[in-house]
Amino acid sequence: MTGEVLLSTVGLSRRFGGLRANDNISLELRRGQVHALLGPNGAGKSTLINLLSGDIPVSSGKVLYRGEDITALAPHERSRIGIGRSYQKTNIFPGFTVQENCRLAAQSREPRGTRIFSDAAAYRPYLVVVEEALDRTGLSDVAHRRASELSHGQQRQLELAIMLCTSPKVLLLDEPLAGMGHEESLRMIELLRGLVASHAILLVEHDMDAVFSIADVVTVMVNGVVLQTGTPQQIRASSEVQNAYLGSEGEVSHV
Repeated sequence: MTGEVLLSTVGLSRRFGGLRANDNISLELRRGQVHALLGPNGAGKSTLINLLSGDIPVSSGKVLYRGEDITALAPHERSRIGIGRSYQKTNIFPGFTVQENCRLAAQSREPRGTRIFSDAAAYRPYLVVVEEALDRTGLSDVAHRRASELSHGQQRQLELAIMLCTSPKVLLLDEPLAGMGHEESLRMIELLRGLVASHAILLVEHDMDAVFSIADVVTVMVNGVVLQTGTPQQIRASSEVQNAYLGSEGEVSHV
């Protein structure tokens, strides 16, 4: 395999009472790869993202960032070292403009020190970061529109732009295509293709066509455990995966 391992887990588990939502999960996210996470509802996919981002604590096991144990770090601390995430529900400030949403994210990463009385909206280092993020996500033309006026697909793009303004190395994306039409989905997939060279991407998604069109590595989870990890071709050909999730005769179903 090529690409630096940026985020990994060792024996990661999470229990809710007697329920093991994640059980002994070990995986690696590498720069330059889209690692898709598949599984039926209740498989433990969102729980795993929450463990990686620090939104919920682990019961046992470790989370490593570039080989360093970050299991005890809070979500904001993980964000600061380079771990970004999105949520199933769009998470933006609808009353602010696209640019303002992004500037607030950039501002959180750029200590201003003695510039506390200066105008943050005119501070050039923030604007450079914002302009680059909007350009990479295709939102430059709507920079001064309120976020509430954007289409659903554009709002998801804005969520990604906000994330990019925090300078992440790892992107944890929880169903970024949810609720999108065909054209919007294609636009988001192309966006992710443009980002993968400089990031490690974990993609949780139910659109199987999209997953298999972009993923380099696929991990399938069932009942909180990893059933199999492999290339998209290996996962498609796996009778074990077909029986557990994808359906009979290797046909990929939409769920």
